[in-house]
Amino acid sequence: MGRVLAAGSRAAGAAFRKRGRVTAPVPRQQRRSPVHPGAWWLWSLSLGVAASRTTNPLVLGLLITVTGYVVAACRSRSAPWSRSYGAFARLGLAVLVVRLAFTVFLGSPVPGAHTLVTLPEIPLPHWAQGIRLGGKVTAEALVFALYDGLRIATLLICVGAANALANPARLLKSLPGALYELGVAVVVALTFAPHLVADVQRLRAARRLRGRPDSGLRGLLQVALPVLEGALERSVALAAAMDARGYGRSADVPARVRRTTAALTLGGLLGVCTGLYGLLTTEGGGYGLPVLLAGVAAALAGLRLGGRRSPRTRYRPDPWDARAWLVSGAGAAVAALLTLASVRDPAALQPGVVPLVSPTLPLWPAAAVLLGLLPALVVPKEPS
Repeated sequence: MGRVLAAGSRAAGAAFRKRGRVTAPVPRQQRRSPVHPGAWWLWSLSLGVAASRTTNPLVLGLLITVTGYVVAACRSRSAPWSRSYGAFARLGLAVLVVRLAFTVFLGSPVPGAHTLVTLPEIPLPHWAQGIRLGGKVTAEALVFALYDGLRIATLLICVGAANALANPARLLKSLPGALYELGVAVVVALTFAPHLVADVQRLRAARRLRGRPDSGLRGLLQVALPVLEGALERSVALAAAMDARGYGRSADVPARVRRTTAALTLGGLLGVCTGLYGLLTTEGGGYGLPVLLAGVAAALAGLRLGGRRSPRTRYRPDPWDARAWLVSGAGAAVAALLTLASVRDPAALQPGVVPLVSPTLPLWPAAAVLLGLLPALVVPKEPS
């Protein structure tokens, strides 16, 4: 009987192989580990720094296009956080609309000579001088609000790209021990929006399958309660998991080490703040960079000492390989080149609104932005 079964299984296997139904082995390049999540955050934040250096709508639109292409090419299709990019894009659009609405109804300090419409103005008391409700709406004020709102929307979209590309759990695993508790809070906050978006999409799809309305006020009210229930269940499960893993447990370290850690961390943060202030002001150009570097070094030393109080291990830590260097380096190059362009040619990256001028696309800053597409070339695509 056993020989018959063995012969039958061999025959069945041969038949399946003959029909081509045996799954081919996964190629070696598809079995490579994903890119370090810290590299994705550095890339996204660097593009956000580049966006903060310009109000040119053409350059900002190019930055949004670069982030969207990289997210579409490199994100994981099955992870819940990978669908958060669209939510951040809609949030950026909402911020842009609100910024324009504030300019229309509350006015703008930007003077203008091209009046588009004159709204009825509501008189305000003398203590509210400088604020108006209604009045003239000029083209210069609207263009200034459009540029400013588009810059804020681009910053939000860059953060959304980081949320869609980086695994928050793997990012938490890569944090130093001194920042573990803070990292848990940040990761929980960052994963709230992706899980919320996934719950809303899942519930709306279920209501459509049942023939029930999924839009409008009625659909929103009937979707909100299951979403809230799912958020509470995840919170209870997270609290139980943190308690089971000994969250908050700390080791005993000498008092001398604790005092040294506190001094280095506090001094390093003060140095970072002072250095950034010096870099952002014209008077502190001489001392800004040295103080910033000294503050970063002191803060890193404090974090290294503070990690002794968090006795934990890492299972299979993510390597910082050549792809991570390329991804983070591409973002850093975009930020550095846009910062240099804003200093050398501010008129190209900050188009004027008084008088109104048509924005033009500067060539070498635009080519610098295209360096942000490098992750789409070096990161392997997820197999479908």
